[in-house]
Amino acid sequence: MPYRAPVPEITFCLEHVVGYARVTETDRFSDATPETVSALLTEAGRICEEVLAPLNRAGDLHPTTLENGVVRTPPGYAEGYRAIAEAGFAAITADPHYGGLGLPQTVATAVNEMMGSACLALQMNPLMTQGQIEALEHHASDEIKALYLPKLTSGEWCGTMNLTEPQAGSDVGALKTRAEPKGDGTYAITGQKIYISWGDNDFTENVCHLVLARLPDGAPGTKGISLFLVPKRIPDADGTPGIANSLKVVSLEHKLGLHGSPTCVMQYEGATGWLVGEPHGGIAAMFTMMNNARLGVGVHGLSIAEAATQHALAYAADRVQGRSPIENGTGTILDHADVRRMLTGMKAETFAARALALDLAVSIDLANVTGDPAMTARAAVLTPICKAYGTDTGISVADTGIQVHGGMGFIEETGAAQFYRDGRVSAIYEGTNGIQAMDLTGRKMMDGGVAAHALIDEIEAEAKAAGARGALLVATAGELRAATDRMLSLDLNDRFAGAVPYQHAFALALGGLYHLRAAQAEGEGPRTRLAQSFMARQMAAVPGLLAEAGLGAADLYALSPEDLVA
Repeated sequence: MPYRAPVPEITFCLEHVVGYARVTETDRFSDATPETVSALLTEAGRICEEVLAPLNRAGDLHPTTLENGVVRTPPGYAEGYRAIAEAGFAAITADPHYGGLGLPQTVATAVNEMMGSACLALQMNPLMTQGQIEALEHHASDEIKALYLPKLTSGEWCGTMNLTEPQAGSDVGALKTRAEPKGDGTYAITGQKIYISWGDNDFTENVCHLVLARLPDGAPGTKGISLFLVPKRIPDADGTPGIANSLKVVSLEHKLGLHGSPTCVMQYEGATGWLVGEPHGGIAAMFTMMNNARLGVGVHGLSIAEAATQHALAYAADRVQGRSPIENGTGTILDHADVRRMLTGMKAETFAARALALDLAVSIDLANVTGDPAMTARAAVLTPICKAYGTDTGISVADTGIQVHGGMGFIEETGAAQFYRDGRVSAIYEGTNGIQAMDLTGRKMMDGGVAAHALIDEIEAEAKAAGARGALLVATAGELRAATDRMLSLDLNDRFAGAVPYQHAFALALGGLYHLRAAQAEGEGPRTRLAQSFMARQMAAVPGLLAEAGLGAADLYALSPEDLVA
């Protein structure tokens, strides 16, 4: 079925659920008015529907290939990328001084959702560039900014990030890539990086890699890592791509999904690079890009959820099967209670994932503009929850979408399976969802749980103010508060054993808050009925999740490795 950009849903969420008006009240973003944003979202939606969505299936059926060292992208991808770049969507938040639109992260998040739903494999390219632009704006020298940012912002060049190595996945500190000073202010980068999304393409003039490597005097572990900008082609002083750098794509990974997106094994053989940030400060600099990417990947899950929901609803509204159990029914499988249960849940969780992503984006914008420590802490707590819940939702909604299709969901021609295949990796990259949960219950609670409790206070206060409509959410907030105190009393490994269910319960409580806000804004209507369903059904899982969260790790270690493999 054709993809329909959910501009009205996004607009409602901005206006009534996440408080976007607070962003436009700041001096920096005063021009990003509702009228301006509405016009931009409408144009983005048009490009997504007319240009990008038709490429989604084509990229799956005609994957990216590597021919004699050259990456060949699927038919139409070059034109799709050009449409994104010419509209300025590769650099929505970038500094206008270098040609960017200078819009809030919240607006970028909304546009990225639609682009991801339309063609996630292609949207990953500008997402990487957006993150690289942010990292360079914060950490690069003025000379690097002047040379690279205009090209990245225009979309003439694109960016990547290179962290992972065969022996160093989540343990980034184990990397072996070397950076040797060349005596002229540049460095020779040598090593291999794997899982590099959009490591090369055949439609931009240059590909700029941000590469983590270790200087000769770099200490072991993460404290000795530096960050380098390593272009595919070394630019002249005027920004013209010159000679080829000493790097190459060794191979492309054969993946479950996202076939249109090249995931590269990159080899650096004394490639010329420039230091970004301070020596041995690479992790701090890279995390500027990583945090942007974690929101972006949470939005990937949301994109998949929205697309899979639209696909399943269209199929269910057309599929006639069995006798209708209700009077004056449609005659389709929409009449059946279990199908309604699946579709209602898909729609409700997609709404919650969208609101969570936009809420995080608003918090990031306000934190960046105001410097308010409380808002910075709020964004920090929401980041792992958003990444994990968004991606878990994308996967579960896509899986349910296959079930709605029945046997036809298992048939590739219907397209239902592609959403699951494309979305499955999102729970793995940019830090697995388990790592996100450990971050939430570890680093993000080093303040004694102050920021987490502040969010719970927010949930509880609004739920109480809503009266009977918020009663279930008041109880949920109380359960989450008690579980948070319990989590804080545990040692770190016991916390980690229950971190994933705790994180999911927190996300469901936030989802209840967003649904409540929507119901309060609407009064009575479909959003209110959807909110009631979410609170009664999805939030019903919270007590069980929190019970598991407090169990500790003893039962997990009661089974020895030998017991597990026996």
